[in-house]
Amino acid sequence: MGAAGAFAFTALPAAHATPSASAVIAEVYGGGGNSGATLTRDFVELGNAGSTAYDLSGYSVQYLPGSPSSGSTWQVTALTGAIAPGARYLVGEGTGSGGTTALPTTDAGGSIAMSATSGTIALVSGTTALTCKTAADCAADTRVVDLTGYGTAVVREGSGPATGASNTAAVARAASLADTDDNAADFTAATPSPVNSAGQTPGSGDGGGDGGSPTDPGTVRVHDIQGTTRLSPYSGQTVTRVPGIVTGVRSSGSLGYWIQDPTPDNDQRTSEAVFVYTGSTKPTVAVGDSVLVTGKVSEYYPSSTSQSNTEITGPTTTVLSSGNALPDAVTLDATLVPDAYIPTASGGSIESLALQPTVYAQDFFESLEGMRVTFADARVVGASDAYGELWVTVKPDENATARGGTLYSSYDQPNTGRIEVMSLDTTSTFPVANVGDELSGVTTGPLDYSTYGGYNVQATQLGTLVDNGLKQEVTRKQKKDELAVATYNVENLDALDTQEKFDRLAEGVAVNLNSPDIVALEEIQDDNGATNDGTVTAEATLKRFTDAVRAAGGPVYKWRYISPTNDADGGEPGGNIRQVFLFNPKRVSFTDHPGGDATTATSVVKTRKGVELTYSPGRIDPTNAAWEDSRKPLAGEFTFQGEQVFVVANHFISKGGDQPIHGRYQPPARSSETQRAAQAAEVNTFVKSLLAADRNAKAIVLGDLNDYEFSQTVTTLTADKVLTPLITTLPAAERYTYVYDGNSQTLDHILTSPAVTSFNYDVVHINAEFADQASDHDPQIVRIDVSKCRRH
Repeated sequence: MGAAGAFAFTALPAAHATPSASAVIAEVYGGGGNSGATLTRDFVELGNAGSTAYDLSGYSVQYLPGSPSSGSTWQVTALTGAIAPGARYLVGEGTGSGGTTALPTTDAGGSIAMSATSGTIALVSGTTALTCKTAADCAADTRVVDLTGYGTAVVREGSGPATGASNTAAVARAASLADTDDNAADFTAATPSPVNSAGQTPGSGDGGGDGGSPTDPGTVRVHDIQGTTRLSPYSGQTVTRVPGIVTGVRSSGSLGYWIQDPTPDNDQRTSEAVFVYTGSTKPTVAVGDSVLVTGKVSEYYPSSTSQSNTEITGPTTTVLSSGNALPDAVTLDATLVPDAYIPTASGGSIESLALQPTVYAQDFFESLEGMRVTFADARVVGASDAYGELWVTVKPDENATARGGTLYSSYDQPNTGRIEVMSLDTTSTFPVANVGDELSGVTTGPLDYSTYGGYNVQATQLGTLVDNGLKQEVTRKQKKDELAVATYNVENLDALDTQEKFDRLAEGVAVNLNSPDIVALEEIQDDNGATNDGTVTAEATLKRFTDAVRAAGGPVYKWRYISPTNDADGGEPGGNIRQVFLFNPKRVSFTDHPGGDATTATSVVKTRKGVELTYSPGRIDPTNAAWEDSRKPLAGEFTFQGEQVFVVANHFISKGGDQPIHGRYQPPARSSETQRAAQAAEVNTFVKSLLAADRNAKAIVLGDLNDYEFSQTVTTLTADKVLTPLITTLPAAERYTYVYDGNSQTLDHILTSPAVTSFNYDVVHINAEFADQASDHDPQIVRIDVSKCRRH
């Protein structure tokens, strides 16, 4: 409120238990945009019956359904500015598809979809959501300044709620703003008559449509459009002649351009920039143009669980001048980006929460949506990909790995300094960067949001790549008395793939892993890959792969696997991915117990010769619902230097369907975790049966578990201490096998039974940190001195 500084401020009353003689709720209307409505938007109007101005900084208007359930929560719209003596203050809320008339320019805005007929509105001294759900409890809450229940609202003041609210009627106080703390007496039904702090009514300040000159800015600015939450208070409304400087133009993909107002307001929550979406039409404006934009405000959701992008769509653009200086860019660094990641809403949407940009990193980025941002000399923490994207960190000391990445070590530490970088320059080659490289110098551009990774810099100026020489690791050769067992996800390898792919993956086994004795492979496809013709065998795929290993200097591996039922194990349709054991017969022997197939379960039995599997290779309980549309574990029995070893190769169900950590639902739901936990329980039960038969059994459980070392999946898998996850034996900064969205994380695992006491474990980083990858996973290996493993 630009004129607020001229007023003397006094405190708002502490509770609604005493009738208000000053700031009150003057009018409530929830029928905006409904059938039969004239106005397109719900609103709450506040009034000041006092003789001095009232400061609303830090206050909020909150809404509760008329008959709240146990799951109902108060929805919050934050307020700013002040109410002048005798004036009104207009809060816009949810917009419907009906109506023809916009509100006058609102003083504050949210997106709450208020009921037309029943609900409760509270004026609150704070922005934390109320928790009261009865009239008595709300009366006792000292933060409640005033409260209005209407229709059949349970929460109300006095003898009853205000009556008469509908799609076409508001409930309003008398012009005197008299307040007796009895909603039924103080409010009457009336034609909606919203008035803002400037005294404007519908038609005099409606979304900038003021009938002014085509070259004069309208009344709405970008910060008005963006508002103080993640949703625009103008969503669904047409705004007229919004001024700004063009700061970036996107001429491929989602076409459009960003404008930024060079004259910001004083509210750090409101972004000063917005994306103007031009549809299928390439934008004709240029960076530096001063423009006026007329169009409809919308919230674009890249996916069903993502946050939204506020946009102006269907634009009409007037260029006033060109070559203007661009607004200063906001620096992204460790001093500005908060350490806390994102607010929570008990699993619900955070969109209506007032932004707290000094508290949460994601709120900070949202408050800069579309604005020019900049960073300098940033370390790459996610390699360049095929889509022209990479990740950097603006917090170089945040959970750094030894090789330059950023470690993801718990759900509550998602690393706030990560930011994705793309380029708006379609004429230059995007840099090929590995983890640990540096974007030297300055990178600048509008801040955007995408479902793939969240907030990102659309660079108009890209720093210079400094190659810091990241090298692929090579693990040591196992000693004569060490059994070397590895796991490697080879990313949908099939017989029709290029020889280059076979050679590179084979080199990883023969050279980087130094030819392990046993290799558990994940994502071996059938002999014709994605061709969905019923083929399930993988003999040709494995022949090409083992030949390539031999050509790379490795041994002549043999293999064992169980062919899946066609299209029953998930993955690429027709590909029939499965786990496979490779083994070097000169070092280790495989004990075959024939009869295992796609649907027959192997089990543990005691014989005169000792413990055996009924089928080797065999599958663990393959018809159990835990393995629906997922890979079934492959169990095998091996002998090394006279010692029996049991190996279980796994590829648990993926994280597909989980909500993103940067999405609008917080905390995000990890729906896929339920099936992985069930899978982990099955494998845990199998290992327990093995240890019950022979407590000294040497078991190695390994593969792509698609979950973190701190996850419920791994907790379930290791229950009762039957297995030890070897990733936890490494220094914390080395615990990762995969890089996703700039987070170095663990998805692949090797776990061992209690009898495996003498071992050497290594994650061999050859893929995940590199732009040029043979697979998206890093392999890992354990070398076990079987003769030294205890018997007890």
